[in-house]
Amino acid sequence: MKKGQIYEGIIERVDFPNKGMIYIPEEEKYVTVKNGIPGQKVRFMINKFKRGNGEGRLLEVLEKSPLETREPVCSIFPACGGCMYQTMSYEEQVKMKEGQIHRIMDPVVKGDYIFESVKESPKEFHYRNKMEFSFGDEYKDGPLSLGLHKKGSTYDVLTAADCQLVHRDMNQILSCVLAYFREWNVSYYKKMQHTGYLRHLLLRRGDTTGEILVNLVTTTQEEHDLTELKEQLLELPLEGKIVGILHILNDSLSDVVKSDETRILYGQDFFYEKLLGLQFKITPFSFFQPNSRGAEVLYETVREYIGDIENKTVFDLFSGTGTIGQVLAPVAKKVIGVEIIEEAVEAAKENALRNGLSNCKFIAGDVFKVLDEIEEKPDVIVLDPPRDGIHPKALPKILEYGVDRIVYISCKMTSLARDLEMMQMAGYRVEKMTAVDQFCETVHVETVVLLSQQKPDDTIEIDLDLDELDATSAELKATYQEIKDYVLKEFGLKVSSLYISQVKRKCGIEVGENYNLPKSENARVPQCPKEKEEAIKAALKYFAMI
Repeated sequence: MKKGQIYEGIIERVDFPNKGMIYIPEEEKYVTVKNGIPGQKVRFMINKFKRGNGEGRLLEVLEKSPLETREPVCSIFPACGGCMYQTMSYEEQVKMKEGQIHRIMDPVVKGDYIFESVKESPKEFHYRNKMEFSFGDEYKDGPLSLGLHKKGSTYDVLTAADCQLVHRDMNQILSCVLAYFREWNVSYYKKMQHTGYLRHLLLRRGDTTGEILVNLVTTTQEEHDLTELKEQLLELPLEGKIVGILHILNDSLSDVVKSDETRILYGQDFFYEKLLGLQFKITPFSFFQPNSRGAEVLYETVREYIGDIENKTVFDLFSGTGTIGQVLAPVAKKVIGVEIIEEAVEAAKENALRNGLSNCKFIAGDVFKVLDEIEEKPDVIVLDPPRDGIHPKALPKILEYGVDRIVYISCKMTSLARDLEMMQMAGYRVEKMTAVDQFCETVHVETVVLLSQQKPDDTIEIDLDLDELDATSAELKATYQEIKDYVLKEFGLKVSSLYISQVKRKCGIEVGENYNLPKSENARVPQCPKEKEEAIKAALKYFAMI
């Protein structure tokens, strides 16, 4: 098998995320091909190898899959990679995602656990309350377009005037903005040349309130009077209501939606959304679950999994704007949320005040550092980290609390699987697991896991003569090399024997009298950094040495 070779084959299954598995008999190997549907016969070209496994680029769908039982619902399918599975029935999409979860989680989870079926989104279409559209052109030197990137391309942009993932109000706003700038022949920002004006159109719409925030993102390279655009937007016959029109200035060289300066052209710079009877104020860049109705299913699941928390303190780590914490607060003694984005924390505080919740406390900062500063101890913990999961430096600190129950919410199941391995090593057991499909038609799903601290069912009392037990024997402790290997694997840190012996002494573990002492009396001995000390302690705990 070589790069550039072309093959044909049938996609046997699709693994997360979006990896179609095709068996090539003549090579006796599987190849992964993205952007396909189970059962499709496709032509593809080998374009790279990763860890010895071939990866192919889809060239053509030769035969439709038996699972494709309906016609596309938008005009730019399948060129747009936004919603890959819209020709499959929703029932089959859910089955596919459930299979993906099992293939990743079953080899990782130790022992039996309950897997509850994937919970469907209350809305299959028109569910997204946020969408970032890009300005560009569909082909080189073509007319201005506004929408989503073409599948597999970081440059070509397809106009998404009838996108079915968002409410039709958003489609009307997109068409209005595009027509306005086409008429005035305004330039778009070219990422390679770093020239041009129009960058993004960020739209947010409350599903329950109908309130809409329009955010036009441009560079400062040109000046345009946007008064007429504002008036045209306010005259649109929308089902909801525009409550704010913002002009966001962004001169960053990278292709990210951010603000150097925000100008309010109309109204306000926020809107309101409601979840489970609570009201939340949302700003342009604050995180909020993109599927409001699906979020209610998700948070009800978390509330069910966490169980009775009356008179208990809950830590809501990676709390965002505090939605989970505030959903739990009415039935908890106290909720403490930790989030690194200060804007989100301020929004969480304001929302808690608006919802009349006095038992919530939100702290801005890195979870790894903030946990050292919090005096309270949790009874239960909720984890909702970003896509890459929990940083390996933070997870041991979280596990040190030894709480009875942890609920982990993950939008990337491979990151979850990695973190579950360490959590199980620390004595936690996966009780049950489910998922909420907040991202219909796409490759993503939100997974929820309940973990409980394993404790012995029975205890017995025995008399032990410690004099008869050589507690320093080599059979009862790990070697220095085993500790080094563990720290490198779990934390990505290299530690010396000197550092290990220093930490051992701190923990009251006997080491050789002269082991790793300086050769001369006045020699300066380097001290183990805090980060490596914590990692070594985790290794000592893992090997039951402390």
